Amino acid sequence: MIIRPSCTHTKDFCPICFRKQVFMSYKKKQFKDYVFGSTPTPFIGRFNYPNINVGVLNLDSHKEDASIYDSPKEWARKNFSIEQVANLRVDLINSRSKSNVKGSEKINELSRLVGLAKRPVDMEVQFKKKPSHGFNFDNYSSPSGPKALISRASITENVPIDSRVEKVHSDTDLKANDALTYLQSRGFNETFLSRALSVGAFGKKLSRKLVPTRWSITASDDILGKNLIGKIKDFKESSFLSFFDGYLGNNYLVLFLPGVWSFELFEIMVSKSVNPWSKNKLFYSTDYEFYNGRKSYADETIGGYYASRLGIAEKLFSMKRQASVLVFRFITDNYSMPLGVWVVREACRKSLNSEGFEFSDHELLLNYARTLSKKKFNIDLDVILSKSKVLKETKSQKKLFEF
Repeated sequence: MIIRPSCTHTKDFCPICFRKQVFMSYKKKQFKDYVFGSTPTPFIGRFNYPNINVGVLNLDSHKEDASIYDSPKEWARKNFSIEQVANLRVDLINSRSKSNVKGSEKINELSRLVGLAKRPVDMEVQFKKKPSHGFNFDNYSSPSGPKALISRASITENVPIDSRVEKVHSDTDLKANDALTYLQSRGFNETFLSRALSVGAFGKKLSRKLVPTRWSITASDDILGKNLIGKIKDFKESSFLSFFDGYLGNNYLVLFLPGVWSFELFEIMVSKSVNPWSKNKLFYSTDYEFYNGRKSYADETIGGYYASRLGIAEKLFSMKRQASVLVFRFITDNYSMPLGVWVVREACRKSLNSEGFEFSDHELLLNYARTLSKKKFNIDLDVILSKSKVLKETKSQKKLFEF
């Protein structure tokens, strides 16, 4: 389904017009109560936990390129627009059934196989009723299309599972964290790992259960990030570095300062005087951690904290350096429709893959950040810098040669 919204009010993508066009297309489309098609990903709901909706996001036909429907890294690599991503996702039917997170229902096993598969698998699905019109999106998960309750479902092929995935899935004495970090070191990306975590594929036998997709995304970002951070703490300190770039209206300015590991994120909604996530009604939201990490959930910047921290840990690991890190996320009106936390992760990665700049001292680095922030977004960064926990800590840290 290709939706090309037209809007007389803006030259950019208009989410209101897009949703109207989606609903009009759904009305014209003759949904059936039965589909046979490619299934790229499971989806585990969170409402009424632990008795939740369990199912899959599937297409109504077989597609050789079905993996593109759930491939954030590929979307970012190809610089897909909001419209392109949304057009892909509205074709995915949210086929689901009620189940318990520790239940033995058939839908639990089907979703588990889909989550572990190397590629999208073909499924036959009979619905209780024809799919209902709808387009669902939030700040965590990628959007999906119409919903339908499953009457019966089956996978129509042998499910291809990587031998390394099969190994950790079969090991019921291996902790889920260890399974994720093992596969991370073998090149599996966080999209696959969060899917596998959500379908209860890893962990000790008695602790295995389904994890809502929204929770598994942040949990995998957190686990994978902590694994890398534990390693970079053994590296030498970075020099003064800055990186800047963005994706889909999310722009990241990342500053590395010499020092032991610490991390602080500020998120600024450029066109708003109050950030809706700020507990203190400020124009920015913020969370941070020092060398020993956080003891509680990042409740202002939430999933974006763990997603951006993962990208930064990856960069430092590749550099074989550790640093005290200051991150500024500038959210512009170009980010007109929430597409999920993957946007944050990939926007931060694009910044870190840009050509960085090195500075000879602390003040030159901060002056650069002030100038860029003012010029591009008309934001006075001094207001934020004066409140930075990491800056205060780096100024108070004593080096070995000072003793």
